[in-house]
Amino acid sequence: MNKNSNTYQIVYSAIMVVIVGAMLALVYMTLKPKQDINRDNDTRKQILAAIGVTPETDSDVASDFKSHIIKEYVVNENGEVTDSSQNAAFNVNMAKNIKQAKRKLPVFVAKINNDRKYIIPVYGAGLWGPIWGYVSINADGTTIFGTNFSHQSETPGLGARITESDFQKEFKGKHIYMDGAFKCVEVLKKGQKSIDGAESVDAISGATITSRGVSAMMSDCMKPYDLFFKKIQGSTEK
Repeated sequence: MNKNSNTYQIVYSAIMVVIVGAMLALVYMTLKPKQDINRDNDTRKQILAAIGVTPETDSDVASDFKSHIIKEYVVNENGEVTDSSQNAAFNVNMAKNIKQAKRKLPVFVAKINNDRKYIIPVYGAGLWGPIWGYVSINADGTTIFGTNFSHQSETPGLGARITESDFQKEFKGKHIYMDGAFKCVEVLKKGQKSIDGAESVDAISGATITSRGVSAMMSDCMKPYDLFFKKIQGSTEK
């Protein structure tokens, strides 16, 4: 075949595309299991961070998660458990779940210092992209024990500060119920007060939209758990 002909060049290019594609597919399949493990461990770290647990090394993540997360399940808006199978809550994709008319409501039950905590995943929008996190609720079902927030592309030094402990620790001890009614903690400019009497934390200076995003995210994602929280408040579950 004439190497200078169009036919030769087309055939040669097609063969190279097939070879390169096969090599890339092989590399992807080889690395995917490790990538999945790393992704899952990163999620476990974020969940543990909501109860103030930080694994010493990456190899400790799975064991720390297993020792602190004693149960997980999915509930509906009536507060009823609909799925308690293994990894039922862990496998819920919040980015997709948040768009559903009837959402799955994942719950992680943690035990720390012989006390029970309920960890709720939250997902929303910041200034430049998605934000997400985990909020842990005390056994009383009315107060926040801890939070952990993450983001995809918020501005460093501004919106990205939602990941900093100074911002997150402000939520600790805040009430999500006032006079028996669900009133999620709001993120407001310093000096402002909630119009419905909810407790608040100070917004991040210069990051108004991201701060509002955190506030909206928590309200939107935690409100559907209202009946679940009320069952906890009136329960002596062991």
